[in-house]
Amino acid sequence: MAVLKRGGGGDGAVALVTGGSRGIGHEVARRLAERGLRVVVTSRKRRPAEAAAREIGGGAVGHPFEASDSDSIRALAAFVKREVGRLDVLVNNAAVLLGEGGGILTIPEAAFVESWRANALGPLLLTRELAPLLEKSDAPRIVNVSSGAGQISSMTTYAPAYSISKATLNAITVMLAAALPKAKVNCADPGWVRTDMGGPNATRSVEQGADTIVWLATLPDGGPSGGFFRDRKRIAW
Repeated sequence: MAVLKRGGGGDGAVALVTGGSRGIGHEVARRLAERGLRVVVTSRKRRPAEAAAREIGGGAVGHPFEASDSDSIRALAAFVKREVGRLDVLVNNAAVLLGEGGGILTIPEAAFVESWRANALGPLLLTRELAPLLEKSDAPRIVNVSSGAGQISSMTTYAPAYSISKATLNAITVMLAAALPKAKVNCADPGWVRTDMGGPNATRSVEQGADTIVWLATLPDGGPSGGFFRDRKRIAW
C-alpha cells in the first residue's frame, strides 16, 4: 500500500466505511478516496449510500447496511467478497444513540439491546466476516469509531446505553488486536462533533472528528495496535 501517505495504501487498496453516507463517516471515506483507496460506503438505505459513493468518486460504491442486523452484516460481507474481492481498511463507524436523556435505571431494555447490537456486536460480527479478506492484505487496518462516553476512567451518567455499548466496543478492539496480530486494530474518539447525532452546538467540526480515524486507517507498519486515541494521542480506557 505504498501510494498512501503515512504508510497507508493506493495500489488498488480498498476501504469499507460503515455509516459513510454522511457526517464523520462520509468525511473519512472522502479522505481515504483522496489518498487513492477505492471506498465502499454504507447507509441504512441503498439510495443514500449510492449517492454518497457518487459524490466521493474514485470508483467508490454504496451498499445498504444495518449494523444491528445479522443478515445485513452477512450480506455486506458477501458483497465485498464477491464484487470487490479485496479489503485493506475497515472503519466500523455506523452507530446509534438511544435514550440519551434517560438514566440507567429507567431506559427501556430495548434501547440497551439495540445499542449493544449496533454499536458493539455489529462491528465485531462484521470484522469476523471480513477477517479472511483483511488477513490477505499486506497492511490491514481496522478502526472502531468509539466515543469519550465509553471511557470507563471518566464515565458519567450520560446516555447509559450508548456509553456502555462504546465501552464494550473498546474491549472488543483490544481482543481483535490480539486475534489479528498482522493488522493494526485501534479505536478512536472523534470528540463531540457537529453531526446529526452530535447536534449543532457540538464543539468540533466533522473534519476534526475524522482526522484521527483517517490517521489510524493509514498507519505505517510501525504504528500502534490495540489502543484508544483522540487527536492522534493515546488516551486512557
